[in-house]
Amino acid sequence: MTTEEILYQVGIVPVVKMDDAAHAVSLAKALAKGGLPAAEITFRSAAAADSIRAIARDCPELFVCAGTVLTPQQARKAVDAGARAVISPGTNAETVRWCLQNGVPVIPGCSTPSEVEANMRDGLGLVKLFPAEVVGGVAMLKALAGPYAAMKFMPTGGVKPGNVQDYLRLANVTACGGTWIVPGELLSAGRFDEIERLAKEAASLRDEVR
Repeated sequence: MTTEEILYQVGIVPVVKMDDAAHAVSLAKALAKGGLPAAEITFRSAAAADSIRAIARDCPELFVCAGTVLTPQQARKAVDAGARAVISPGTNAETVRWCLQNGVPVIPGCSTPSEVEANMRDGLGLVKLFPAEVVGGVAMLKALAGPYAAMKFMPTGGVKPGNVQDYLRLANVTACGGTWIVPGELLSAGRFDEIERLAKEAASLRDEVR
């Protein structure tokens, strides 16, 4: 399966800031048991690469991605750790180029039509709309569907239980990124039972519309 096909099946990708890599495998198992077998581990902490490495090694059924990747150096570090895709908040041409040259699936962030077109020129068919709610959310995606009918999006930023189904109903949305599934306080406390419950609730919302 392609990265886009995998993400479409998952539907909602938990976006996670890891402060302790020791929690990574338990988190991955909780998400998979909850019906969301993917995670975007953000490079907002020093534990990101070690967390990705642990998940890739001990929980290979989880499609682990690296998020908030800002440079080619971070992309290389993420891929070396086992990340199966690279996700960025914006479009960094050098990072996109490195990923393409090395055969790494990359999902750069866009908030304008010009950024969408730049990624189309590089041959990409899936980008991240970020910050989704701030830049127009569902209305923005509907507007982009006209001129960019072949482009698919992964909206992230402001996506939550109350609006995620509105996004998932759109034909040009492959998956959504969401931070609510793994709250920092639950993760730091090791409350993986609660995280699994939140994942199940999110998966149920997905299954109602897909």
